[in-house]
Amino acid sequence: MSSKASLGGRRARRRQRAVLTLMLAAVIGLAGCGSDREAAYVERPVGVLYNTAMDALLDGRTLQAAKLFDEVERQHPYSVWATKAQLMAAYSLYQSEKYSDAILALDRFIQLHPSNPDAAYAYYLKGLCYYEQISDVGRDQRSTQLALKALDEVVRRFPDSEFSRDARLKIDLTYDHLAGKEMDVGRFYLRQRHYLAAINRFRAVVDQYQTTSHAPEALHRLAECYRALGMLDEARKVAAVLGHNYPGSEWYDDSYQLVEKNRLDGDIGERGWFRRALGSIF
Repeated sequence: MSSKASLGGRRARRRQRAVLTLMLAAVIGLAGCGSDREAAYVERPVGVLYNTAMDALLDGRTLQAAKLFDEVERQHPYSVWATKAQLMAAYSLYQSEKYSDAILALDRFIQLHPSNPDAAYAYYLKGLCYYEQISDVGRDQRSTQLALKALDEVVRRFPDSEFSRDARLKIDLTYDHLAGKEMDVGRFYLRQRHYLAAINRFRAVVDQYQTTSHAPEALHRLAECYRALGMLDEARKVAAVLGHNYPGSEWYDDSYQLVEKNRLDGDIGERGWFRRALGSIF
């Protein structure tokens, strides 16, 4: 009997301890939630908060800096620092390579403050966000097109700004990258002997990206395609254009040898029907 009573007492004490443990855990949990909430929503002077965000940015804690700059705007939305904080939050996201989030933040800044003195930098930073995402020529070039559009907007809207010169340089590099993509596809068609498709790509480089480093090769590849199609006159014209515009280019030497070989060998036919067909395309 006593043993049963003792067993029952131990069970009761265990249940009591379990209940107390659960209650204690709940209290600690509530206290923790309260302390987290208090830490998240504690109001701090705008100068202290902004400087803390800057310290985090300078220390390389860029994501933390972005959150702190957002907190500046949230706690002090009508202060002179709130607008600065919006732009600095976007810059912190850019430094964190969170380009999509940075672009959203910059679009919001531009929409809210179109005449702000820092608007030029906002447009420029948006262009950089796209520019940093430019992939190699073997991949989709959507980011390249968006970078070109954003950088061109900097030059168009703020031609005298300190960011315009660098934007122009990056535009040239972007055009060169787009031309490289066209060349990459054109070379593929050339290897596959899809000469018409290759011609379209190489002509696009000559017509749209003639100031890029790819233009001499594009002219040479055009001559190569025309030679393969038996169009010696067209090949010679392209080689002449190449020689006139890029007389010291290695591609001109190759094109000259290409067309002269055909002239001496006499292995090119007229193919007038094909020339007429091409005339309808070009």
